[in-house]
Amino acid sequence: MDISNLSLAQLKELERLIPKEIRRREAEEKARVRKELEAFVQARGFSLDELIGSQAVERARSGKTGGKVAPKYRHPQQGDLEWTGRGRQPKWVEAWLAQGGSLDQLRI
Repeated sequence: MDISNLSLAQLKELERLIPKEIRRREAEEKARVRKELEAFVQARGFSLDELIGSQAVERARSGKTGGKVAPKYRHPQQGDLEWTGRGRQPKWVEAWLAQGGSLDQLRI
């Protein structure tokens, strides 16, 4: 498709429409693949729930992943600064430790 002859307005309209079309086609493709998988496993005497597990299937259908992790550490003066203890330490934790504080002092 040659888009070099389109006007700026036409290009902007395409830019607006393309993400919607991609989402629509992805949803269609996922539904098609799901039907194919269900037919495949049913032909062998199983269900997707049996093979994958009903919780995994529900999570896949809802688009949700694992639950949110509760914070384990909180800044003593600024309660909105929290950290779960996973991943890299936030700068406020690094600063606290550099000033001689300990993680135990921040534990919730």
